[in-house]
Amino acid sequence: MLKRKIKSIDLFAGCGGLLDGFEQSEHYQTVAAVEWEKMPCYNLIKRLETKWKFKDARKRVLQFDIQRTEELFHGWKNDTKYGSSNGLDELIYAANGIDIIIGGPPCQAYSIAGRVRDENGMRDDYRNYLFESYLKVVERYRPKMFVFENVPGILTAKPGGKKIINVIKKSFEDAGYILFTDLKKAVIDFTEYGVPQNRKRIIIFGVQKDFYGEQISKEIVEKFYTEYLPKYKVKEKMTVRQAIGDLPKLYPLKNVQKYNGKRLSHSLPQPFVENHIPRWQNERDISIFKLLTEDIESGRKEYCSTEALKNLYTEKTGKISSVHKYHVIRWDEQSNLIPAHLYKDGLRHIHPDSEQSRTLTVREAARLQTFDDDYIFYGSNTDTYKMIGNAVSPKFAKCCANAVYDLLKEYGI
Repeated sequence: MLKRKIKSIDLFAGCGGLLDGFEQSEHYQTVAAVEWEKMPCYNLIKRLETKWKFKDARKRVLQFDIQRTEELFHGWKNDTKYGSSNGLDELIYAANGIDIIIGGPPCQAYSIAGRVRDENGMRDDYRNYLFESYLKVVERYRPKMFVFENVPGILTAKPGGKKIINVIKKSFEDAGYILFTDLKKAVIDFTEYGVPQNRKRIIIFGVQKDFYGEQISKEIVEKFYTEYLPKYKVKEKMTVRQAIGDLPKLYPLKNVQKYNGKRLSHSLPQPFVENHIPRWQNERDISIFKLLTEDIESGRKEYCSTEALKNLYTEKTGKISSVHKYHVIRWDEQSNLIPAHLYKDGLRHIHPDSEQSRTLTVREAARLQTFDDDYIFYGSNTDTYKMIGNAVSPKFAKCCANAVYDLLKEYGI
């Protein structure tokens, strides 16, 4: 048993999915979290205050642009967007150093979907090089370990004509950290860790060789992937039904009602559940959702092929799409990926119950991402769906935190 909690910093924290999993393990103490967007910071502060009982959460959560690293370290004053702060150095000094840095730069520049949508394949996107800011923080505070999360597309992204994963690997190695030799094997299937959603992410785990020695560091990294993390795999994968099946049903209304000044096309939850508010759906979409869900429930399955779904979209909207727009999630499987762009319309996340004929609520998206119901999300639908989609699934994060803790318990900090 370690005599103290492990001190951590979360970079690119978002609303705190990774941080939440580490806190749930009860082995870590969050020294600071850095995030530049206002609403994720607001939600993270609320979570730290209400769930994790941090009285100084507003001091620990730094809303700031991590690319401005010198100011991040030393502090900034009267910034028109970010206000004032004494910076990270003060927090790290007060904590007497840190043990681990966690987090991952925004993944849009590395995602295959993002590259397909962008006319230049995201090669000119500044987010390709945000890892450099993460690296600068690692170099300054020299944690014993770090956990860097991102999308598998990072393995094939080539901004500037070079594989970015090779640039990242060499940069961390030059900074004195040992990484897994073959990072293709660092891609983790979150469904194996109890996440009811088809989500794969690369987890780059680094160990400081000056602290443990080169040979021991290599041994620790190898064991993380081959022994300690796999130990937390679940015996049976969680299904959509297990994740959201007990939530109150939300039925289409005959007449439009209002809730908090917004139109409702579906009933409110009875009993009431926070964030389980139906998003507005027009009559055409409700009829399409009913058609598609009844098609699956009846066993006909006339609309399960990509071609049939594309034809249906053209028939109903008069538009032509090169990809199918509709997807009904299945009760007894894992859902498709919960993405940040779920906020746009949700057509690829149709609830499986034909009686409800709607897309997923914020609470359902949160559950499929494994956020606990006591995490209350604040903000518009755009804010909340984006935060949830961008987050690391807390259930996996807890498994990762426990695996790291087990290693630290064996090798010491």
